[in-house]
Amino acid sequence: MRYVSTRGRAPVLGFEDTMLTGLARDGGLYVPEAVPVLSRADVAALAGLPYEEVAVRVMAPFVADAFDEATLADLVRDAYVGFGHEARAPLVQLAPNHFLLELFHGPTLAFKDFAMQLIGRMFDHVLRRRGERVTIVGATSGDTGSAAIEAFGGLDAADVFILYPHGRVSDVQRRQMTTPDAANVHALALTGHFDDCQARVKDMFNDFAFRDRTRLAGVNSINFARVLAQVVYYFTAATALGAPHRSVSFAVPTGNFGDVFAGHIAKRMGLPIETLVVATNRNDILHRCLTTGAYRVGEVEPTISPSMDIQVSSNFERALHLAYGGDGAAVAQLMEELRAEGGFTVSQGAAQALTETYASGRASEEETHAAIRDALHRTGEVLCPHSAVAYHVAQDHLGDAPMVTLATAHPAKFPDAVETATGRRPALPPRMADLFDRPERITRVDNDLTAIEAVVDRERAA
Repeated sequence: MRYVSTRGRAPVLGFEDTMLTGLARDGGLYVPEAVPVLSRADVAALAGLPYEEVAVRVMAPFVADAFDEATLADLVRDAYVGFGHEARAPLVQLAPNHFLLELFHGPTLAFKDFAMQLIGRMFDHVLRRRGERVTIVGATSGDTGSAAIEAFGGLDAADVFILYPHGRVSDVQRRQMTTPDAANVHALALTGHFDDCQARVKDMFNDFAFRDRTRLAGVNSINFARVLAQVVYYFTAATALGAPHRSVSFAVPTGNFGDVFAGHIAKRMGLPIETLVVATNRNDILHRCLTTGAYRVGEVEPTISPSMDIQVSSNFERALHLAYGGDGAAVAQLMEELRAEGGFTVSQGAAQALTETYASGRASEEETHAAIRDALHRTGEVLCPHSAVAYHVAQDHLGDAPMVTLATAHPAKFPDAVETATGRRPALPPRMADLFDRPERITRVDNDLTAIEAVVDRERAA
């Protein structure tokens, strides 16, 4: 399996180097040169298998040059053994033909655990074999950071630096990043919003002297390994509902487009997905682009679903690469227009390709609160505000195919929003009951590349 940059001007890599490299040296994101396709019989054979076995069968074609099947099976087993539900990603029926996919049973109570717990082990395995050490940097709007710190904390082969927007994550999200005591993990509270954090991470990768000196690696969804791990639960959910013998639709709350793009990869692999519904909050640049063809960056507005408070969606570049038929030069031009002018317009042909794969919708703050109340009243399910955005948007896209709404975080990660909507304050699981009693370690940083790089250099040398 070979991986190419969305901008077409970076070296072609195998999976192992793609995973360790993260962002391509031309600024693009790596994608598989060709997506392997499973036969109808292969998809049907996944029904009823344990999550771990499905993961190995789905991921093996992508990683064969890096991990043999036995090694991959060991890594997958170790990654998910600590999840709080034996199904790992259980389905709950909400209404006739509408289901909830619970993705919050991992150690940090968010869907990011599915990818991060696995790639943490993949990184460790590869780096130990190579005798190498890397510096991992990441930007988070809330959940990626805690999942990365949980997965990489204490590993000998990596130092981890996570940038998060100061004051723009929930208290639970912040404390999950700032209370771990492993010496190799560092939470950096940046003055700004998530797009600033993401931009500074990309700037570090594009500072080649710093990148090479620190052996920089990334764990944001710019890393294709993150996306690949998330492909698996689309297969487990769809086959549980009758695929490949019938199609299934998914409603996905998204800001950075990685989770819903994983669904697109599943569809290209042969999973019969009828519609992928992109659900956004009032930071609705993806909805606006998919409905008008214009991608124009606005101000990031804080919401009760902070993990979606994003205007520059990195993984959308991968969707554009597919929509433009793999034309790296065209994607590079769009990204230059985004940098220089704050936006671009998708060509008519590419816009049609996008709308053939994705539908979209948005939820206001009032609609998100109402969705939390409605779900509790109708189903007894307590939704986090991100899951509630998808629940609201899904209502406009219900049809003959079963609809699966992705529940991306435990409601206890956002207790204030849930309590405001329902009058009930969701409790953290017992294993996190003392979260607010643990001491925090926070490093404040300005939105300045030089200052951030100085912190990384200082802490690595400590």
